[in-house]
Amino acid sequence: MRIIEAAQLTETVKRLCIKANRDLPEDVRECLRSCRSREPWPLARDTLDKIISNFELAAERQVPVCQDTGMACVFLEIGAEVHIEGDLYAAINEGVRQGYREGWLRKSVVADPLNRVNTADNTPAMVYIDIVPGDRLGVTVAPKGFGSENMSQIKMLRPSDGEAGIIDFVVSVVESAGSNPCPPIVAGVGIGGTFDKAALLAKKALLRPLGAENPLAYYRDLEKRLLEKINALGIGPQGFGGATTALAVAIETMPTHIAGLPCAVNINCHVTRHAREEL
Repeated sequence: MRIIEAAQLTETVKRLCIKANRDLPEDVRECLRSCRSREPWPLARDTLDKIISNFELAAERQVPVCQDTGMACVFLEIGAEVHIEGDLYAAINEGVRQGYREGWLRKSVVADPLNRVNTADNTPAMVYIDIVPGDRLGVTVAPKGFGSENMSQIKMLRPSDGEAGIIDFVVSVVESAGSNPCPPIVAGVGIGGTFDKAALLAKKALLRPLGAENPLAYYRDLEKRLLEKINALGIGPQGFGGATTALAVAIETMPTHIAGLPCAVNINCHVTRHAREEL
């Protein structure tokens, strides 16, 4: 059994909160540059130029790439042979607290959804845990802004709705979102499981590198067709029109009930932020 001190987890989460908000992942950077080179609409190209300049300046000056530094979503892959010495959730929240304070990141969390009093330190984090084989601890911090989160939806489709129902729902979610989630977006799609699991699948799909395709040929093809249909909407970068409404569509699936076809769409803006370390 390998022991990892809670203090080490705190330090890692702190570091990742700052890094994720300042340095856009390289796969996202390259995808934005690639889309810019293919974009036929002049205003869309100019908008993408500004987006690219923004993330380059953020990295150079080590300031947040967006004013909405998000709610801290922390994904843990805990090896079955790992023991965390200390309070796991307290360690994560302390890391968020320190990261958002030391990184001068905006605190955006309210303690109660109706009373709306700010917690003043961006805690609590949203924590998702998977137990995996081995003696390693994977930590991913994905700050989630709510301009895009608010545009996300879930629908309990019927099995008879099938592929066509999935396509219609995903495209309609993006179309109704319009310019609100700061396109070009990344659409995470979760299909299967239960009401809650479909939403988690959609959120996890956003962690996939943009160049990584679905391992299953059927869903790989469906991702491509959805991306084409979404980009055909013409919403374009920041809603100014063009061929670049989405950078990618990522689908994750799992088994479901014979009577159900849950489908969730979790939208991310073009700053699809995440940073990962393995301990």
